[in-house]
Amino acid sequence: MSALIRCEWAGNDPLMLAYHDEEWGVPARDDRTLFEFLTLEGAQAGLSWMTILRKRDGYRRAFASFDPGAVAGFTTADVERLLADPSIVRNRAKIVSTIENARALLAIQAERGSFAALLWSFVDGEPLQPSRRSLSELPSETPIARAISKDLRGRGLRFVGPTIVYALMQACGLVNDHQTNCFRWRELGGERPA
Repeated sequence: MSALIRCEWAGNDPLMLAYHDEEWGVPARDDRTLFEFLTLEGAQAGLSWMTILRKRDGYRRAFASFDPGAVAGFTTADVERLLADPSIVRNRAKIVSTIENARALLAIQAERGSFAALLWSFVDGEPLQPSRRSLSELPSETPIARAISKDLRGRGLRFVGPTIVYALMQACGLVNDHQTNCFRWRELGGERPA
């Protein structure tokens, strides 16, 4: 039996392989999952994704399993507590933005029914299938990511620049950016390349 072909970035670390094989690119329509990835992608700014994956359980503990209602109620005392927590990235701006983003997410839920409804409206409810053949073809942002970023910033969210938003789109399956030779590309709706 031949080995599975994966995206070039998956590497060989078991944690990264599991993330690639089981999560990355799977369409997420649950607000907690989307809030988690929004937070983690923002936390990654300036760091490696592996660093964030290793701290993911810490983030889940620190941020109430990404329950936006609970996180929206965090106080300045919670910020200080989180700044002392080595299981997360201890950056005041990133911690405060997570709390502010939770509050903005609640407003989005009140207006749109869910955060998912807002995000998925930018791709007409279906994952984009761009058919990228290599890592070098992956953009860092797209016009849709820029439009989502602008919308989210207008709603008061932070750490939602176009690059972070595009990473969120990739992670949460709004776009299937698995390489066309990766076994996950077809599993997530990609067609055979011509």
